[in-house]
Amino acid sequence: MIYIIKFLYSFVLPPGLFILIMAGLVVWLWQRSRKPAVVLLVVTLLLYASSTNWVGDLLISSLEKQYPQPRTVQGDVIVVLGGGATEGTPDINGQGNLLGSAANRLLTAARLHEATGLPILFSGGQVFGDSGNEADIAQRQLLGLGIPAQDILIENRSLNTQQNAAFTAQILKQHQLTKPILVTSAFHMPRAALEFQRAGMQVTPYPTDYLASENLSLYAAKLSPSAGAMSTTATALKEYLGVLALKLK
Repeated sequence: MIYIIKFLYSFVLPPGLFILIMAGLVVWLWQRSRKPAVVLLVVTLLLYASSTNWVGDLLISSLEKQYPQPRTVQGDVIVVLGGGATEGTPDINGQGNLLGSAANRLLTAARLHEATGLPILFSGGQVFGDSGNEADIAQRQLLGLGIPAQDILIENRSLNTQQNAAFTAQILKQHQLTKPILVTSAFHMPRAALEFQRAGMQVTPYPTDYLASENLSLYAAKLSPSAGAMSTTATALKEYLGVLALKLK
C-alpha cells in the first residue's frame, strides 16, 4: 500500500503535476485538433520518460560503467575534482561546505591518502558569485581530517573541467608529479579523462560517487516521475554532450 501511495503522490508535485496537466490538455485537444494533440503527446511522453528513475539510471549507469574502479592504484599524486560548494554555511571548523558530489570525491581522496600516503591535489574554484571556493574549503576540511598540510595541494581558480585539467597540469609540472590518480564522480569520469588527456596527462581513473546501483531492477517506483530523476537524466545528457563536443574538436 505504501508504494501505491508514493506512486500517486509523485503526481502531486512537479514534474509529475505538470505531466498530469499536459496529459489532460492532450485529451482536451484530441477532440478539437489531432496534430497539435499528437505533438503535445510526444512532448508529454518525453517529459515523463526523462523524469523517471528507470530512464535516468539507465543513462547514468552507461557512463558510470565506462571506467571500473581499480583494485590497486599506482601513482604519485591524488587529483580530486570539485563539484560545487556553498559559501558562508556553518561547518565544524569554519564556513562553507562542499556539495554532495564534491564531498564524496573528497572522502574517497582522503581514504586513498590513508591507504597510499600520496599527496592530494584538489582542483576547483569559485564558480558563481554566491558559491564557495571549492579548493579552499576542501583544504580546510582535509586539514580537519588530520591530513598534513605538506600533503595538500590546491588549485582554486578553475571554473570547469577543461580548466581543472589545464591548471592542474601546471601545478603537477611545478612539483614534478607525473602519475596522477584522478578522482571524480563515475558519471563525470569519461569527460574528465578526455580533458586531462587533451591537457597532456595520462591519468589512472578512480571513479567514485556512483548514482546508479550495479544491477538495475524495474519496479513501480522506478516509473514514477520525480525532480531527482529528471536531474539525473539531465546530468547524464550533459556529460554525453560534453564528450561529443570534445571528440568533435
